[in-house]
Amino acid sequence: MTAETTGPEGPITDPAARRREQRGWYFYDFACSVYSTSVVTVFLGPYLKTVAENAAGGEGKLVYPLGIPVAPGSLFPYAVSVSLVVAIVAMPLVSAAADRWGRKKPLLAAAAYLGAGATTGMFFLEGTRYLLGAFLLIVANASFAVAMMLYNAYLPQIADPEERDKVSSRGWAFGYTSGALVLVLNLVLYSAHESFGLEEGEAVRICLASAGLWWGAWALIPLRRLRDRRLPPSAGPDRPAGGGAVGAGWRQLRSTIKDMRKHPLTLAFLLAYLVYNDGVQTVISQAAIFGEEELGLEKTTLITAVLLVQVLAVAGALLMARFARTYGAKRTILGALVVWTVILMAGYLLPAGAPVFFYCLAAAIGLVMGGTQALSRSLFSHLVPEGKEAEYFSAYELSDRGLSWLGPLMFGLVYQLTDSYRAAIISLVIFFVAGFALLARVPVRDAAHEAGNVVPERI
Repeated sequence: MTAETTGPEGPITDPAARRREQRGWYFYDFACSVYSTSVVTVFLGPYLKTVAENAAGGEGKLVYPLGIPVAPGSLFPYAVSVSLVVAIVAMPLVSAAADRWGRKKPLLAAAAYLGAGATTGMFFLEGTRYLLGAFLLIVANASFAVAMMLYNAYLPQIADPEERDKVSSRGWAFGYTSGALVLVLNLVLYSAHESFGLEEGEAVRICLASAGLWWGAWALIPLRRLRDRRLPPSAGPDRPAGGGAVGAGWRQLRSTIKDMRKHPLTLAFLLAYLVYNDGVQTVISQAAIFGEEELGLEKTTLITAVLLVQVLAVAGALLMARFARTYGAKRTILGALVVWTVILMAGYLLPAGAPVFFYCLAAAIGLVMGGTQALSRSLFSHLVPEGKEAEYFSAYELSDRGLSWLGPLMFGLVYQLTDSYRAAIISLVIFFVAGFALLARVPVRDAAHEAGNVVPERI
């Protein structure tokens, strides 16, 4: 479809129309965050380990996907790493098509429903089908990353510079609200599975599949309300043409990298984000397996702890948005990274079989998790040249996912070498310390000026 069939050019100027699209935009977070919460954070890691142990013939034995010896407890983080490599390959192709055609919405729909379909297919993960589980995780997680890249690229179009921290934080708040709501339903089903006539594994598979159904159903709202826009004339000449989608994708990636060299401060922010966000994503994805396997906590304890994270993450995202209005997004993020470092140190020292301490740790994670992600997204939106949102947010997602395979890989390797999830969790401190040091050196106000954008009073 050509650019002439898309909506008006540039950001929305009518306040009522802008608010309508913002509300639609929030609902994609509402749709997909259930995948992050119920699937990645709570159920899939421990369940996939159990399925892999069944295939291996018991605890202490290995499985051999593609002939590679893998400990069942390392299969989940390794599959997450592979999924992020797949996403890294796919995102430049998709972003090139989105910016070249001015059509993000059909690509968002394709990625969302591929991910939702793979998640729903986890209902069939039982017995010794660990390879099926790993494959569905790779497809779902890669699709999730591609869809988030396209979703984030709408932010500069639907929000003025002064309101982006608020809009981004509300999006995360919507996501954490849906995660908490579905997790309550999951908790009821899992805790009372016998009264529903279900075995424990059947209850887990229903919880996994329900996340995919929820993702697909609620994604209809943003896909109805969001509008694609014509490219600004100034954005057109720089875009590579011809040669098909794959060739255009890689040419676009090279073009984006070349263009970003003109904005070295934006690149410096991406490097910092790449490092500290890897730590955030790994903590989120590995928390359940750490709590269950290392601390010996019951599944119901883990679910209620993650539910606590979701509830407090709503408040935390909105609270950190207020801090950003007073102190600026950069300073607020730096403060959150200090808290993340303290959280990991406390996690290393947590006594086994003590749910109260685990709940305290979960509360701390909830208060900083949403704000860290929301403010990073809104801060980057100020550093993006107009008309290049999809390709720059592709680079942002590449930073989000680009080394996010390294954290799970490190976690899995440390566990495989030490047989200790405590050693694996403390190894992640390096990502937050290094990320803090890199972000502290970035003059974000100068970076926004360098990108040609209006700079808010606090940034």
